[in-house]
Formats: sequence, C-alpha cells, structure tokens
Amino acid sequence: MANLIKELINSISSPVTLFSLSIGGLGVFLAFPKQLTSKRVSIPVAILTVLFFAFGLTDKQFKSIVTTPDNVPIVGMLFIMAYFTWFAMSKAVQNDERLAQGKPPIEKEESNQKVLVFPYLIFIEFVAALFYAIMLVVWALVLKAPLEDPANPSISPNPSKAPWYFLGLQELLVYFDPWIAGVLLPTLIIVGLCAIPYLDRSPKGSGYFSFRERRVWVSGFLFCFWILWIVLIIFGTFLRGPNWNFFGPFERWDVHKVVPLLNVNLSEFIFIKWLGQGLPKGWYIRETPGFLIIFLYLFVPPALAAFTFCKKAYQEMGLARYMVASFLLLMVIAVPIKMYLRWAFNLKYIVAIPEFFFNI
Repeated sequence: MANLIKELINSISSPVTLFSLSIGGLGVFLAFPKQLTSKRVSIPVAILTVLFFAFGLTDKQFKSIVTTPDNVPIVGMLFIMAYFTWFAMSKAVQNDERLAQGKPPIEKEESNQKVLVFPYLIFIEFVAALFYAIMLVVWALVLKAPLEDPANPSISPNPSKAPWYFLGLQELLVYFDPWIAGVLLPTLIIVGLCAIPYLDRSPKGSGYFSFRERRVWVSGFLFCFWILWIVLIIFGTFLRGPNWNFFGPFERWDVHKVVPLLNVNLSEFIFIKWLGQGLPKGWYIRETPGFLIIFLYLFVPPALAAFTFCKKAYQEMGLARYMVASFLLLMVIAVPIKMYLRWAFNLKYIVAIPEFFFNI
C-alpha cells in the first residue's frame, strides 16, 4: 500500500501540476480565510502535513533529501513560514470581524497597556537569545557541517545548485534568459518592495492586521512570496536532481535520466510551423510578432482596467503611480505565464535576437 501511494505521488509530480496546485491552494486560502484559519480546519491540515512528512521519512530517497544538512534549515523554514502566514491571517480575520462590528482592532486595545522597555522587553529578548544560542549549539552537535571537498575545476557536482536563497532564481533560468532571471527580475523585486509604501498610501490596515481592508496588496504579496519564491525554492531544493531534471519526492535520482528538449521560439512557431516558410533574415522582421505581443501585454490591459474595474484605483493613485503599479503587477503575472507557455507549448522565447544576445 505504501509503495502504491509513493508511485501515485510520483506519477502526479510534475512542475506544472505542483505549481498549479500551489496557485489553487493559495487562491482557496485567500478566498476563504475565515474558514481555513479556524482550528477546525487548520489543525487537521497541520496533522495531515506532519503525517505526510513522517510517512516520507520512511522512504530512503525522501529521507536522504530532507535530512541533508544543507536542506534541514529549509525544511524548518517551510513549517515556520506556513505557521506565521496562518497566524497573521487569523489575526487579520479577527480584526476584520471586530471592525465590522464597530470595534477597534485588537492592536489598538493592546497599545493602551504600555510597559517599560527595561526590564520587560530586555528580559524577553535575553531569554530568546539564550534559547537560540542553545539551539545553535545543539544543532552544531547533531548535524555535521555541510562541508565538501576542495573545489576542483575539472569536476562539477551534479546537480550544481546555488545557495538556497538563490534556488528560486536558478529555477527561473529554465524559463527565462539569464539576464532576465538573474538581473531584471531581482532588480524588479527590490524596486517593487521599495515602491510599495509610495504606491499604497491608504492608512487602512496600518499598525494592525487586516485582510479585508488590504485585500489586493496582501494577496499580491502572498502570491509573490509563496508562489514565486517559496514554491520555486522547494522545486530547486527537493525536486530538481541530476542534470536539473525534475523528480518526484519518492523517485530515485537517476543521473542517466534523459528528458527531450523540444523548445522553440515564437518566431519559429509562426514562420516555420504555421506559415510553412523559412525565417526572415532580418531580426526586426523575424521578431516583430513577439514585440507586438509584448507591447499589447504591457499597455492594453492597464488602459482597459483604468476605465473598467480599476477605475477607482486609477483615480486614487493618479497616472504615474497607477502605471508603475500596473507594470510591476504585469511583471509578476508574466512569470507564471511564461512558465505555463514553456510547459504547454515548449515555447522558449517570445523574442529571440541572438545577434545581440537579447531574448525574452
């Protein structure tokens, strides 16, 4: 029975399936926060998660991956991030219910109970520091340091993986050109985080947990954090094996596994497959459809939204802030769109100009 369950999980484990399930799970969580943060639902989900993890430890392959000294902190991070996401949303649901009843948020009532920094806060921080010091000592005694042999330029590890905090970007290299995955997207992440306080000036939800008053911004942040960061780290850490092939959680990492690569560019789709002719010699003619699609994607949706369902947001934010927010939002949406295009149509680049090393 256990082997059948493992084979079933391996058979449905693919990037497109797991990525789609992650988006669907987050969507359900954001659609029904009150129900899913209740103890009747959250406790059984937590128990099932722990049981799945315990079941996985009975498998040699699963155990070897999650108990690797490099991966143990990532496993702990997943449980910690899941708990604090649930905790913050549960607090937000409580405050939303209080605000609907005309009561102030919990934080406003607690702010009246002021205490001195010394000795109360200092004592708590001191105890926390002692706890973490003891935990680090025990950790160092139990787990071996993940040190390997000295670097050898003639031997490359397979798979060659970046540090865990860069594994999400390394996963994006499968779907994007290096200058996009390694330069443009990280830059947009930093710029976007810096721009949030200037784009969202609403005082609602400031200083207290709330989801109903900041639904759009909270949903966008959770999508970027969980789907475009944590999920991609999970892929790169636990599911990407030799030759960067994708393996199920209970599948043996076979270094000889061969996955055919049939990726083609949009220009090849249009001119060779659809029109049945060769590619034009001039890159400006060959890539015109790709540039046209990108232009329409970046300018048409914001313009339509400004006069329809985002009309209120456009009036409140103004043209400049609205265009910056729209551009950042479209960039966020473009990442899963490009990933799905690769999975569904083997589409490599929408715009491919190898003459100038420019690919999108």
